[in-house]
Amino acid sequence: MGKKALKFNSKTIHGGQFPDKAYGAVMPPIYQTSTYAQTTPGGHKGFGYSRSANPTRTALENALASIENGNYGLAFGSGLAAIDAVLKLLKPGDEVVSTNDLYGGSYRLFKRIFEQYGIVFHFVGMQNAAAIEERINKNTKLIWVETPSNPMMNIIDIKAVSQLARKHGIWFAVDNTFATPYLQLPLDLGADIVMHSATKYLGGHSDVVLGALVVKDKELADQLYFIQNASGAVCGPMDSFLVLRGIKTLHVRMQRHCENGRAIAEYLSKHPKIEKVYWPGFADHPNHEVAKNQMKDFGGMISFVPKGADYNTAIKIVEKLEVFTLAESLGGVESLAGHPASMTHASIPKEEREKSGVVDSLIRLSVGIEDVDDLIEDLKQAIQQ
Repeated sequence: MGKKALKFNSKTIHGGQFPDKAYGAVMPPIYQTSTYAQTTPGGHKGFGYSRSANPTRTALENALASIENGNYGLAFGSGLAAIDAVLKLLKPGDEVVSTNDLYGGSYRLFKRIFEQYGIVFHFVGMQNAAAIEERINKNTKLIWVETPSNPMMNIIDIKAVSQLARKHGIWFAVDNTFATPYLQLPLDLGADIVMHSATKYLGGHSDVVLGALVVKDKELADQLYFIQNASGAVCGPMDSFLVLRGIKTLHVRMQRHCENGRAIAEYLSKHPKIEKVYWPGFADHPNHEVAKNQMKDFGGMISFVPKGADYNTAIKIVEKLEVFTLAESLGGVESLAGHPASMTHASIPKEEREKSGVVDSLIRLSVGIEDVDDLIEDLKQAIQQ
């Protein structure tokens, strides 16, 4: 059986990986070097300068391509650096149709950086693909999707959007950070580009910042590689090593994230002091059937709104948590709680936030892999207080 034929749980460990040629090391060494000896100008062993390529980073990029069923992986200094590279495919006058409740950092990059260079962004609710087509015109070059979205857990039909993108001849990119390739494979559903903040679930241990892109098409990969090399937003070898190590346990971690997430979502949904819980696994969650079809399970990300709560009530709840840590980010082995309005989505104007449901009382949980009884007890005491 070739490595390309491996099932997902095996690919996280072996996909795109080979023992080191020098000494047979099972894990790729950390090649902490900026440059490489050449026998003659341009005569080297595939690596000339570490901005362009580094053996540890290449090992990670091969793993990324393997687990996403892509052909080419690119690793960046952060998730936003990866998004930045995608937007540099565009030119002034081009238009982008994007999810209306996307991550605040993505919104900030779109509006505060690229909009001033003449790129036009449209933010729409994408639960119905028809809403996307209404915004497409001759200048539209990219559809940008998060599914599940951050923090409202909205589900977007990747296959339906890919058919729309193909019909109009435009690129289609999916931020797969929340789901990970363990739960869904956007390239197999027709996306052109998959993006990850590998800081999150792929790294999995809250000890690294890194971004990734994966594509199937060589011409698109070459364009993105040129942008990456020319702009220099690459990750270092130590960070590459840490994410590669994280990927090797992705499948076992995600299984527990999903199990714990389900238990906590169900607990919160029955709590008398909770008004609304956002989790794709509920039968009444918008596009739940789409989630069932394109995802293997429903993940460990949950948002909720306490009854009669305002900004201050939400702040008090997250401050009272003891096992959950109040912190930015998500996807680590430890459970985190956040207040989107003042943290991850603070860069989005209040009026725009609230249109998509990101109200001041919304709390977002990244459910970790601790004992679920401890997590539930922690939520119980914080909500009661």
